[in-house]
Amino acid sequence: MATIPVQPETIQSSEMLVRRLYDELHLIARREHRRAGSPMTLQPTALVGEVYLKIQHRGDWQSKSHFLGCAATAMRHVLVDAARARLSAKRSGQRESLTGALAEIASGGGEDEELVRLGEALAELARHDPLLAKLVDCRFFVGLDEVETAEVLGITDRTVRRWWVRARAWIYDQMRTPAL
Repeated sequence: MATIPVQPETIQSSEMLVRRLYDELHLIARREHRRAGSPMTLQPTALVGEVYLKIQHRGDWQSKSHFLGCAATAMRHVLVDAARARLSAKRSGQRESLTGALAEIASGGGEDEELVRLGEALAELARHDPLLAKLVDCRFFVGLDEVETAEVLGITDRTVRRWWVRARAWIYDQMRTPAL
C-alpha cells in the first residue's frame, strides 16, 4: 500500500488528512466493498464520505497512524450500521428496489447478519480488550499488514501476530455462539 508521509507537526485537521490520504482511504473502502460482495453495500466513495463525517470534528491527531487507526474503527461502525439498517428494512418488509431484492435472494443474503454479529462481537471485545479490537479494525477492516498495524498500535509486529491469533480465536468463539 503506497503511503504518503505525514509529519506530526503538519497535522492540523481531519479535513487536511482526508485530503492527503484520500487515495489510501478510497483503496481501503474499495477493498471492503469487494469483500462485502453485496450490491447494497456502500460504494467506496460514499464509505470514505461517511468515515469523514464521523471523524471530521476531531483535530487532535498525533500521527498518520493514529488517524488511520481511528478511520479503521469509523469504517467498521459505518459498515455495521449500514448492515443493521438493511436488516431492519428487511424485517419491516421494505426493499430498496426489486433488483436489489432479487440480487439479495440470489446471493443468499446472509452477509448482513454476519457483519452485524461481527460488529457485536467486536463491541464486546472492545469492552474486554480495546487494543485487540483496534487490532481487528486495522487488520480486517482496513487491511493493514502486520508492520503497519504495529505502527498504528505502537507495538511490535511480533506482538501483532500473537494478538491477531488471540483476537481471531476470541471472535470465532463469539460468532459460533448462537445469537439470543
